[in-house]
Amino acid sequence: MADELERIDDELADWMCAQPVFFVASAPASTEGLVNCSPKSGGSLRVIDGRTIAYLDFVGSGVETIAHVNENARIVVMLCAFEGPPKIIRVHGRGDVLAPGTREFDSLIGQFPEQPGVRSIIRVYAQRISSSCGYGVPLMDFRAPREALIKWADKRGREGLLTYQRERNSKSLDGLTGVDWLDSSVK
Repeated sequence: MADELERIDDELADWMCAQPVFFVASAPASTEGLVNCSPKSGGSLRVIDGRTIAYLDFVGSGVETIAHVNENARIVVMLCAFEGPPKIIRVHGRGDVLAPGTREFDSLIGQFPEQPGVRSIIRVYAQRISSSCGYGVPLMDFRAPREALIKWADKRGREGLLTYQRERNSKSLDGLTGVDWLDSSVK
């Protein structure tokens, strides 16, 4: 049984931000739609306050999270301890998508390392924060972050990333609206 937490305290925030990977799940409102679960780089997560987290969303092959959050705001973020004592943290909440060039995006982007290919910031307001044992999570050694996404974004450049988003990120697999702010700058 998971323990429900009142808030993310400083110790938990430090642990969350230190994890090398976390997972994000979302779903469309329609039961006909596809549930999405995506791994994310741990260095892209920040705890904004005791009930709010945010992460960098990078240009990529899919746009499911953006489409789902824009449609219904439902999202869950899960972090697992692959080293040290077993632990799983889940943040169930309501999300919003902060597009580049907006006041909200600009107010948060300075909290993250500068990286090419940032498509948006996904902000999650926690409705439920829980901790569970994580006994079934394997112990794994972290070697290094992959550099492929950064190299890919650098090679495409600003205009190439905009073109890619126009071609591949305007609609989700379910046909929901994805990226629709392409007149804004892409980092």
